[in-house]
Amino acid sequence: MIVTLTLNPTVDTSTTIDRIAADHKLRCASPRYDAGGGGINVSKAIRRLDGESLALFTSGGAMGLMLQELVEKEGIEHQIIGIEGLTRENFIITETSTNHQFRFGMPGPTLTHAEAEACLAALENLPAKPDYIVASGSLPPGISEDFYAIVARQAKKLNARFILDTSGEPLRAAANEGVFLLKPNLGELSRMAGVETLEMSDVDDAAMEIINRGDCEVVVVSLGPGGAMLVTRDSYEHVHTPTVRKQSTVGAGDSMVGGMVYALSQGQSFSEMVRLGVACGTAATMNPGTELFKKPDVDRLLNWINNH
Repeated sequence: MIVTLTLNPTVDTSTTIDRIAADHKLRCASPRYDAGGGGINVSKAIRRLDGESLALFTSGGAMGLMLQELVEKEGIEHQIIGIEGLTRENFIITETSTNHQFRFGMPGPTLTHAEAEACLAALENLPAKPDYIVASGSLPPGISEDFYAIVARQAKKLNARFILDTSGEPLRAAANEGVFLLKPNLGELSRMAGVETLEMSDVDDAAMEIINRGDCEVVVVSLGPGGAMLVTRDSYEHVHTPTVRKQSTVGAGDSMVGGMVYALSQGQSFSEMVRLGVACGTAATMNPGTELFKKPDVDRLLNWINNH
C-alpha cells in the first residue's frame, strides 16, 4: 500500500499566449485545470503506471471542491482533510513564441494547529497498514518546519518506508529524524552537505555522507536533463536520459518520485527504480502545461535508458 501526503495542494491552471507584454491586456488560450501539489502528482504518476495509491490531502472552499473533482477524474483513491482556508490555485503560462514557461505559485492557506493535528491523525488511522508513505511538496503557512520529521517518526511506528521530496529546513529536520529515501536536487544536496556548490565528481561522496550519518538509506539526486545519481550504502550509479524537446517542467520531479515508488512496490531493484523514475520525470517534460507524462513515452525512454 502506497500513501501520498499533500499538505499544500493546488489546482494548476495552465494556458498559452503568443507573447507576454507588460501593461497590455493579454488574451490567453482556453485554460486547462489539473489537480496538483507534490503528493497528488505522485499519485497521478502511479495511476498512469497502472498502480494504486491512497492520496491524503487538505481541501477547503470552492477551489478545494474543484480539486476533489479533478482527483476523482484521475481515478485515484483519496481521503480529504477538511480545512477552513481556501485551497490555492497556481498559474502556468507558456509563451508560444519563445517556449518560455512562467510559473506563478501561491503560498496556500494558513493551517491551524487543529488542522495540522488532523493531518497526522489521518496517517495514524489509515484503513490498512502502508508499505510506503510519500510526502512531497512545500509546507503551507502555519505548519511547523519539523512537521515532516514528525511524519518520519510516525512512519517508523507503522514500519513503513518514508520517501520525502521537499526542500529547506523541513528537509533537514526530517533527514535528522531519518527517512528511507531522499530525492534532493544538486542545490539541496549542497546545502545538506554544508557547502555552497558541488561538482559532479563530489555528488556521490556528499550523498554517501548523508547515508552514513543515518539520515536515510537511499539518496537519488535529481540532475534535471542530466538524469539522476543513485547512491546507496554499497554503491552508486549515474543514470543518463536522452535529450528530448522540453515543453514543461511542471510535475517532472513528482513524476520521478511516482515512478520510483511504483517500481519499489513491484519489488524492483534500486537500479530499476531509478531508471523508471528518470524515464517518468523526463517523459513529463515532453508534454505541455501540467499534463505530467504519457505511458508510451515512459516505455520508449526506459528502453533507451536500459540500452545505454
